[in-house]
Amino acid sequence: MGAPRTAPILVASNRGPVSYGLGEGGSLTARRGGGGLVSGLSAIGSDSGAVWVCAALGEGDREAARRAGTSHLNPGDTGGQQVRMLDIAPDVFAAAYNGIANSVLWFVHHLLYQTPVEPVFDAEFAEQWAAYESYNAAFADALAQEAVAEAVVLVQDYHLALVPAMLRERRPDLRIGHFSHTPWAPPDYYRLLPDQVAADVLRGILGGDRAAFLTERWATAFADCCAAVLGAEIVRDGDGDGGEEGGGTATAVRFEGRETRLGVHGLGADADFLRERSRQADVDERLTSLRAQIGPGRKSIVRVDRTELSKNIVRGLLAYRRLLETRPEWRERVVHVAFAYPSRQDLAVYRDYTERVRRIAEEINAEYGTEGWTPVALHVKDDFARSLAAYRLADVALVNPIRDGMNLVAKEVPVVSERGCALVLSREAGAYAELGEDALVVNPYDVEATAQALHEALRMSDGERADRTKRLAAAATALPPQAWFLAQLEAL
Repeated sequence: MGAPRTAPILVASNRGPVSYGLGEGGSLTARRGGGGLVSGLSAIGSDSGAVWVCAALGEGDREAARRAGTSHLNPGDTGGQQVRMLDIAPDVFAAAYNGIANSVLWFVHHLLYQTPVEPVFDAEFAEQWAAYESYNAAFADALAQEAVAEAVVLVQDYHLALVPAMLRERRPDLRIGHFSHTPWAPPDYYRLLPDQVAADVLRGILGGDRAAFLTERWATAFADCCAAVLGAEIVRDGDGDGGEEGGGTATAVRFEGRETRLGVHGLGADADFLRERSRQADVDERLTSLRAQIGPGRKSIVRVDRTELSKNIVRGLLAYRRLLETRPEWRERVVHVAFAYPSRQDLAVYRDYTERVRRIAEEINAEYGTEGWTPVALHVKDDFARSLAAYRLADVALVNPIRDGMNLVAKEVPVVSERGCALVLSREAGAYAELGEDALVVNPYDVEATAQALHEALRMSDGERADRTKRLAAAATALPPQAWFLAQLEAL
């Protein structure tokens, strides 16, 4: 028997709030996740009737989804939330997730292609795109089944770009919003995509009543793509007749008789959670260990990232090496604590990148290290408590992505920092829009300028660092996850 079709609020995302491990004899172990959506959905309470639709990511998830069928997962596993997990065929999921979402859409929006040799859109791509369509259709079907009349549906991210239009066809009564957690590519780069695919992604999102983004910049880029690719009309502030010449902020896109409003919600850090979690015993223990690793009297430059290509870890290490080369006064006086947690290791390009990060760190240590000083402390095992410990002790935080939808590390460090932390921040991170005034801002490709910014950050006085950190923390927590989620809900 299926779940009752009475959800007044629905959330759709690739990853859900729970994952399952499959043990011997078919036993399932549930592990609950965190993040902005989990916090956000908790703001409306488990008695709201909200339903979260997500995909099964591994064999444990698939087994749990098969046992549940079209019903919801056991609320005891999900913290009381109603969750429907979709058992999408593994080959379809892999083609949609790795083939399209992570190897095409992610690369386009983060401007990651080496265009002399990639992308190549061939017959294999066409098969993967068909799988992406099937994957999105599975979500649209489930949402259509779950939703009560005139329900509100919040669709999350680039994995599900086609869902709003598909769901609109199935259920025109619903109020549908799409939120992009990534940047959005400018039109010239976006048009690397095959023409039909470029149009389909935009049409997919425009099927919603509202398309929301982390910054004004990404919203504007989306609107510009709609104009360039579809010939859509951009509605701007103070421009009631629409049209591209309005010159104000883009507020909506008109296309084929419908208007999709644009919104901006800059996801902030969860200050209460971070401050409470960062003072727990396991974090204290790791703090002691990190301080011993750094050594007494030394400053620390901290970075916390996945080995995601867009995070720009390699150039960060090159800038640190350049700092030691050109500013010998910092040798033996600073340690670069670099957390590079392996990401997407099922893709060869990510494995190669992770290996390159390791190699450069080893080269710096071999070139500059002494018996009592290791210049780079590289940690590759994911450990949230250790990350929080590093936030607490950091003198400098290096956040230099090539391109980033937001970057929550830049927002979390000032909240947790004990003595104040200078932030070296890429102007290509979404967080720059809110934090740029009190950060040392860098062009992420400019290793020389980044080395200079690190030098300035290390030299910053304690008083200035503390003052900047207070202002950064205030800006970083302006829209915490629960308020961010509710703002999207209320806007629909």
